[in-house]
This record gives sequence, C-alpha cells and structure tokens, in this order.
Amino acid sequence: MFVNKMPRYEILSEDAMETLDRGWRRIVTELGVEFLLEDSLEEFRRAGQKVEGNNVKLDPEFVLEQVAKAPREFDIRARNPANTVHIGGDHMVFASVYGPPFVRQGDVRRDATMEDYENFVKLSQAFPQLDSPGGTIVEPNDRPLDSRHLDMVYALQTLSDKPYMGSVTSGPNAVDTIAMGEILFGGAEAIEETPASVSLINVNSPLRFDDRMLAALHEYVKRNQAVIVTPFLLMGAMSPVSIPATLVQQMAEALAGIALTQLIRPGAPVIFGSFLSNTDMQSGSPSFGTPESAIGLLCTGQIARRFGLPFRSGGALNASQTADAQAAYEALMTMLPTFLAGTNYVMHSAGWLEGGLVSCYEKFIIDIELLRMLQHEFTPLEIDEESLAFGAHEEVGAGGHFLGAMHTLERFRECFYRPLLSSTENFDRWSRNGGRDATERAGEIWRKTLEDYEQPPIDEAVDAELRDYVSRRRTELGD
Repeated sequence: MFVNKMPRYEILSEDAMETLDRGWRRIVTELGVEFLLEDSLEEFRRAGQKVEGNNVKLDPEFVLEQVAKAPREFDIRARNPANTVHIGGDHMVFASVYGPPFVRQGDVRRDATMEDYENFVKLSQAFPQLDSPGGTIVEPNDRPLDSRHLDMVYALQTLSDKPYMGSVTSGPNAVDTIAMGEILFGGAEAIEETPASVSLINVNSPLRFDDRMLAALHEYVKRNQAVIVTPFLLMGAMSPVSIPATLVQQMAEALAGIALTQLIRPGAPVIFGSFLSNTDMQSGSPSFGTPESAIGLLCTGQIARRFGLPFRSGGALNASQTADAQAAYEALMTMLPTFLAGTNYVMHSAGWLEGGLVSCYEKFIIDIELLRMLQHEFTPLEIDEESLAFGAHEEVGAGGHFLGAMHTLERFRECFYRPLLSSTENFDRWSRNGGRDATERAGEIWRKTLEDYEQPPIDEAVDAELRDYVSRRRTELGD
C-alpha cells in the first residue's frame, strides 16, 4: 500500500480552526442531531445526554471524551495477509467506485448486472494501485434486492484477496457480512482481533442518522468491525451554501456519529468520513471536481488530524457523462488534493462517472493511470552522490548526448515513469496504429486485463461453507 511521506497541505489558520470549533459545538448543543433508532437513543440516554424524541443534544466535552477513545490507527485484514491494510498515519488506502446503479461500456450506458460487479472486482484485484475492490462497486440489478448483498460479499471474498467493504443497507445485511467474514477468517475471535471489513455509514444530512444505517452501524461496531461515519454534504442542498458552514455541519455530524460508536464499544475502529461538494444552483444537480470540493477536502484533513482520527475523503469524482477530458480533469481536481491532504481511506478511486450514477470500464483505467502517476509523484525523491551521475558526465562530455550512456542503459527502466495508458507516439505513428484516443486504449486495457485475470486461490472447504451460507440465507429470504 502507498505511504505518503510528503508534507501535508494545510490551509486553515489557528484562528480559523478555533472558529470552526465553536461552530460545531453550538450545533450539537443548541440544535442537536437526530438518531432514528431507539437503540442509539438509549445509548445517549444512559450516557446522560439530553434526548427529546429522536433529537439528541450533546455536551461537546462529552463528545470529545468519546472521540478520544477511538484508535488513531488500526489494520483491516485481507484474505492474503500481504494485502492487509493499515488505516491512519501516513498510509493511504485506495478503493474502487461505490454505489452506481448503471454501467458505461464504450458508448453503451445500461443497468449494471452481477457480471459487471464481478468484472470490477477482478479489475480491482488486478491493479496494485488499488488496495481494495470496495463494496457496492455497482448495484447488480439482475439479482433480487433482498439477497443480492450475499452474492456481492461472496464475490468480494473469492474473486479478490484484498480487504472489502460490508453491506450497510440494513442491520440483517450487516449480520450476513459479519457471518461470512467469520467463515472466511476462521471464527468470531479472528475478526474481532483484527477487523475483516470496513463499512460506509452515511449521515442523512442535515443532522439526521436514519434507522437503516444506524442498525448496520450497531451490528458492525458491536463486533469490532470498522465503520466510516460520513456526512453527505452538497453545499446549497444538504448543507448551507458556504464552505465554512458546511465544514461546521460536517464536524457536528461526524463527531456525533463517532461518539455513538464509542458508546457502543469503546475503542472500536472508526474513520472520520467526508463527502463534500457543491450543487449547481442553476440546475440543482451535484457538481464534482470543483475548487470548492478541493478546498473542503484539504480542510477536512486538517480537522481530522486535530481530533486524532483517520479520515476518508477524495476520489476520482466528476460530473461528466462519458470518459472524456471533463471526466479526467475533474477527477484530477479531486484526486490531487486527496494526496495533498494525506487522505487515509479513499473511496471512488477508480471508475466513477456521471456524478456517481455510473461505473465506467474505460474511466476505471483512466483513473488507474491517474493513481499510478500521483503515487509516483508523491514518492519522495532520493538524492545521494550516486544519483548525481557524475560518471555519466565524464563518459559523455560536453556537447554529447546521454541516450547511449551506460548510466542511462542501466537505469532508464527504473528511473522513468512508464505509462499504462498515455500515448507517446508521434502523430504519424499514432495514425498508422489506428489513431486511437485514450478512451479507446482504455477499452483495450480493461478487456485484456479481464482475459488475463487469475482468481486468487481459496481453501475449498471455506469456499464450500461460504456457498452454503449464501444458499441457505437466500432461501430464508425467499429469493
């Protein structure tokens, strides 16, 4: 996995941080946060917080006391121990796109299927720039709604040996994810010692946690499985139209949710989540890859570090309808500050298109290229006497060239970035080879990657037990 040793880009002054601190404290104290699950409300009642109906008004010092119990760093185990990831510190974990109901393949936009889901898991396994296939890479609409999560978790567990994300659409779905994790890793104690999954808990912003997400949160946290508490903020729609006001709301929502996790199980692994962008106020549509979202991302990193929490943000977000120049530059506008901020867990790292409605095969490859380039760029340059290559100057002399120098021949493969996707051909050669643009080349790469895919081996007895569990639960659900 990638370790980002570069300095963090922090843009908030100490005065600004103190102003934001006063803002979130006022929200949780005077307005409160709604929790639409009785189990959550009872946790806050027992802790002496003010509960009025579904609304919980929180003592800020109590919130900070709970947040301080959360671990600064932790691991998420993988079926292949070499792929176990570390969350926090300088580590950055990259996962695929999450949530789209549609797929784009070349010029065709259609409903996603289980075959698409499996394809994206395989692609995520194939590229080392991704540490995890994620969770709901696409929504397989050809499988029954009540049981498709079983097929998705099974695909994550068997087609990849990297860490995966759990199902969060209900408490029972979370229980299924946990049970399948126990089968895969050898029992309850194994997955409680080191979490086997990380799961996304979105806030129903503004200032509300719904019952389905809370039910999943409770199940995961009770079993020491990691969760990402993420306010879902689009400025002008789910939060006020300004960045400072949105940051304050984000802090109030995330910290309230994190406090709940520590009430349920002190020391439970949790990630400060952020999904922050703005709304096109002319159309009402979400905007992505904007300067505002980049600024919010940089601020979030600084805020999360202040609380001693690992954080999630960023990704290759864009609002384009196809894998074109807009998709690429908007994705970079989000991914570059993701690196500058040192984001610990990055969802939507590859494949996101059309404001998150579409998982795109070609965009997946374009994003992998972006990741490869940024990971190379953010690797500190090693400078020593050998790297100064004085001997190469002695060999070439004044007015010569270094193309055939021994130093060049011995090192050019390791010194220069080697493009996966980008074309470096001149125009004539590019034309003779078919004049393919980057999107067409990306199409060739993902198809060839799937052709060459080799499923990581899995113990036959474990695989049989997983299959049996999926079959039994599908029958119980009537699917």
